[in-house]
Amino acid sequence: MSRPRLIERLDQGAGRKLTLVSAPAGFGKTTLLAEWARGTAAGEPSVAWVSLDQSDNDPSHFWAHFISALRTVWSKVGDGALSLLRSPQPPPIERVLTGLINEINAVEDDFALILDDYHVIDAEPVHGAIAFLLDHLPPQMNLVIATRSDPPLPLARLRGRGELTEFRASDLRFTPDEAAAFLNETMGLGLSVADVSALERRTEGWIVGLQLAALSMQGREDIPGFIRAFAGDNRYIVDYLVEEVLQRQPQQVRSFLLRTSILDGLSGPLCDAVTGQKDGKGMLEALERGNLFVVPLDDKRHWFRYHHLFADVLRTHAMEEQPDQIPILHRRASEWCEHNDLRAKAVRHALAAKDIDRAAGLIELAARAMLTGRQDETFLGWLKALPDEVLRTRPVLSVYYALALLSVDLEAAEARLRDAERFLDMTADTNERSEALSVEVVVVDEGGFRSLPGTIAIARAYRAGALEDVSGIVKHARRALDLLPEGDHLWRGAAGGLLGLAHWNSGDLEAAYRAFAEAWANLRMTSDITQNISGAFVLANIKTAQGRLREAARLYEQGLELAAGRGEPMPPPASDLYVGMSELRCEHDDLEGATRYLQRSKKLSEQGGISEHRHRWYVAMARIKEAQGDLDGALDLLGEAEHLYIRSPAPETRPVAALKARVWSGQGRLAEALGWARERDLSVDDDLSYLREFEHITLARVLLAQYKSGGGR
Repeated sequence: MSRPRLIERLDQGAGRKLTLVSAPAGFGKTTLLAEWARGTAAGEPSVAWVSLDQSDNDPSHFWAHFISALRTVWSKVGDGALSLLRSPQPPPIERVLTGLINEINAVEDDFALILDDYHVIDAEPVHGAIAFLLDHLPPQMNLVIATRSDPPLPLARLRGRGELTEFRASDLRFTPDEAAAFLNETMGLGLSVADVSALERRTEGWIVGLQLAALSMQGREDIPGFIRAFAGDNRYIVDYLVEEVLQRQPQQVRSFLLRTSILDGLSGPLCDAVTGQKDGKGMLEALERGNLFVVPLDDKRHWFRYHHLFADVLRTHAMEEQPDQIPILHRRASEWCEHNDLRAKAVRHALAAKDIDRAAGLIELAARAMLTGRQDETFLGWLKALPDEVLRTRPVLSVYYALALLSVDLEAAEARLRDAERFLDMTADTNERSEALSVEVVVVDEGGFRSLPGTIAIARAYRAGALEDVSGIVKHARRALDLLPEGDHLWRGAAGGLLGLAHWNSGDLEAAYRAFAEAWANLRMTSDITQNISGAFVLANIKTAQGRLREAARLYEQGLELAAGRGEPMPPPASDLYVGMSELRCEHDDLEGATRYLQRSKKLSEQGGISEHRHRWYVAMARIKEAQGDLDGALDLLGEAEHLYIRSPAPETRPVAALKARVWSGQGRLAEALGWARERDLSVDDDLSYLREFEHITLARVLLAQYKSGGGR
């Protein structure tokens, strides 16, 4: 039923940053917002919707769903952010959101985005990122959060600034007039004013309580007597009335409700697969018409879910009445989800069914996509649910587990690598080889098994990099390239990139270029445009470091051609290529041309870009300012670059702090420049190395300036 008084408040709150709808279960939060969204469909603002579940505690899941919802409002939003989220080494989420916020700023019309069931989110990284988003939210966007409990967001600050609209349980409760309209018009009960008033008082306007009471009263003769006996705590009321509702349903409906209670989402075909019947679609439509606690999840009524409290009670009854059937139902759901490319749901149902072998196989098949999609948290959660003895028989899954662990626990990653290596180490002695061969080897991903020696080598190379062992990176990356199949372009690209980084860090630019060129050739065989652009950018940087500026320019241009080949708009990561071109024009003392390239880069980077490179724009502009004699302006830009800098595997050959010291020296601020040198522990007696070359040259300039100023010995 319509609730115009609340809809009007939602309309008024659309001009603020945050609308918070916070109340216990059963107060009609989702129903109210759905009515508001339908009412705004032909007007303003447009409304996007995200229905959250436990899997959205994985930040990559959460933001992928968030951006997909935004695209229903404006299809051009989110390309850059999604590219960053899916990169092998995603930057901090603040960098991703900065690009996303810039893209939202380009949306012309006002809109709202609803995060429903936000109480399922307990991941601090998600809360922190939402707080960051609210701090920088563009004025045309209204974020709406529906939750059973207040989220850990800066509500007091938003409230104090007048940027928060709040709906609480007291706001959402049915008024006596609304209760009368619901019971008599929507549910068709024909209750007297006294009966409505009594029921409204007993439930305190609690919507689900009224709905459950109405369902229980249908067909009763002594309604006033039922209302007089109606009392108790909300939780007990729910349990009692659901029992009443279940007992009053035909056996076919009751069986359907109990069997499908294991599902988070309900569709006709999925329900058919779980129940073994063929009436799932019609049953869901009948349940919705009968107000039997199903909530539509899409406009086409293809997907539904049960009201959460109703689902909880259904599951309790199902477990009490048919415990032996629950694993079978989960197994059927898992099989259907697998065949319909819902792999994450297939894994969750297999785990719920305690079908460990099936779950392990599904996880193994999903592992590569989970890793490249940076869904590490979900992936690790799955793996931790598997017994160790199962993992130890699956070498492919073990090495993927190791790759996921490398960024969080090096020792645990080492243990998983050893599990995988037991089946491949042909140099082991006879006893060890016999022991390994006596253990059953389980392989589901045949391609992954063929690539296993090379994948292990890549994991070893990553681990060496984490331990700052450059020689170890080279050793294992070369082994990976020797072992990986020619057609495995992603892993060969990763291995070549690691080898290039090792050579570059060692100052061997020729070897670094050769390795990156081979890596780029492999990456160009994939469809990942971000990796292709990044490859061109790195190769051009190496050529620039070698002083081969024309070759560097050709590589930048080649990268721009690749980006343009994807059509308009140009992919945001191409902004880095324009920065590189600007740096080359600066080398030719063409400051006007250098500025034009940076202007193009700025416009493109506002739609996204690679966060690890964003500081380069400010460094390039600072160089132009310095050349123009605006040293204060150069320092301001370098300060911003320092703030934006993100450490990456690429060598830091021109540290921003050293660039600032050069400008200080030019300003005569020698005390600050010399302070930088002391902080970096630089001395004229140091052994020289490639990575510190720029710093030592800067030190020499500072000491010469000191000498010329009369401060030398």
